[in-house]
Amino acid sequence: MKFSYYPGCSAKGSSADYEKSTQAVCAALGMYLEELPGWNCCGSTPAHAVDTELSAALCVRNLDIAAREQAETVLTPCPSCLSNLRHAAKRMENPEFRARVDELLDSPAAAQFPPVTSVMQGIAQVYDADAIAAMVKKSLKGVKLAAYYGCLMSRPPEIMDFGDPENPTLMESLLSACGAEMVDFPLKTACCGASFGIPERAMTARNSGRILELATRMGVDAVVVACPLCQMNLDLRQKQAAKEADAFFRMPVLYFTQMMGLAFGIAPEHLGLEKLRVSADDLLRKIDGAQAGEGDRS
Repeated sequence: MKFSYYPGCSAKGSSADYEKSTQAVCAALGMYLEELPGWNCCGSTPAHAVDTELSAALCVRNLDIAAREQAETVLTPCPSCLSNLRHAAKRMENPEFRARVDELLDSPAAAQFPPVTSVMQGIAQVYDADAIAAMVKKSLKGVKLAAYYGCLMSRPPEIMDFGDPENPTLMESLLSACGAEMVDFPLKTACCGASFGIPERAMTARNSGRILELATRMGVDAVVVACPLCQMNLDLRQKQAAKEADAFFRMPVLYFTQMMGLAFGIAPEHLGLEKLRVSADDLLRKIDGAQAGEGDRS
């Protein structure tokens, strides 16, 4: 199966491990991701706060490429990219807004754009829980995980269309199919601080510390995310969060594609685990130990 794919800027830099694991998992599932030719940055978090029309134009150029490539569906791994692309498509339904955006482009955009969805939703649309379970070579049984979606993936609900905006459960479904024990994590859609990690470091540290403190208290082996910015705040900035919370954290923060990849038997080096700031070695040993135990009983 072939899907048009918008990786977003982070995939080529700060979240290269997300990109690596996304490609590995989709390849294992037989989902070929064909990158949109000549794509550009969607504007990320700051652009829409500065100029709504220019921000939309950045997104519309990518949507126009997808339309001209006759894409049926565009997949993207990043919630921020997904939000920006969907908001731009919605705003282009207004003829006056469309006319102003078209003036910023080399030529008027296509009349209709293909739908854009997350890689997570794309996987779930093609494979149900039984099909995912059938792919598992190394069960995550015995591993306790907290799914953390962040504040963008499910909001606003009328744009993101990701189930219950306060209690999404898709990540839990995918990882449960891989054998993991998923806790009911109350802060799954709380904000980690997002891009305020630069201008308001203390605020981001407090937000992230609150999430890490609860995950630690609940005794999970890892927090699992789907957003590059969330992963950065919870992993790279974990010492800052610990200082703000007056606590000690040693919590691995992995992308859901990395966890699925481990369950599919993909080697850690093909999933980018070496890029994690907080090592996942203990988690890997626990998975291997559980696998060995299952083998001994069989």
